[in-house]
Amino acid sequence: MTTEQRSSTHYTVGQLAKATDTKAVTIRYYEGLGLLPSAARTTAGYRLYTDKEHDRLLFIRRSRALGFSLDDIRGLLGLADRREASCAAFDAKVKEQLEQVRTRIRDLHAMEHELERLSACCEGGVINDCRIVESLSGRG
Repeated sequence: MTTEQRSSTHYTVGQLAKATDTKAVTIRYYEGLGLLPSAARTTAGYRLYTDKEHDRLLFIRRSRALGFSLDDIRGLLGLADRREASCAAFDAKVKEQLEQVRTRIRDLHAMEHELERLSACCEGGVINDCRIVESLSGRG
């Protein structure tokens, strides 16, 4: 169901936080950064968000979960806001992020192997004779 097909729901910051599993302080932070538009206010001054902000916040959260930086997300949101534009730039950004993730995975595998090597050096003695300490200090 698209945003246009849903009835318009209004959320307080607390309701939006609960609906998106996001802390209220994070929502206000994203609003302050301009990732979320400034919320409408009630006469009492409470923020009111709509389905549009709900969906935008989910977009931000899912993008963060995929490792995109806030600057990257700002760019992705700018692209997503231009509904009739080509998705080539969006695809390119996703492919770039995928390559960065693959690089991090390779780096993590290398770290895993080094930690396994260090762990295998341990003979359970005393720190003074510890091969791990020697290796980490460049003496081993």
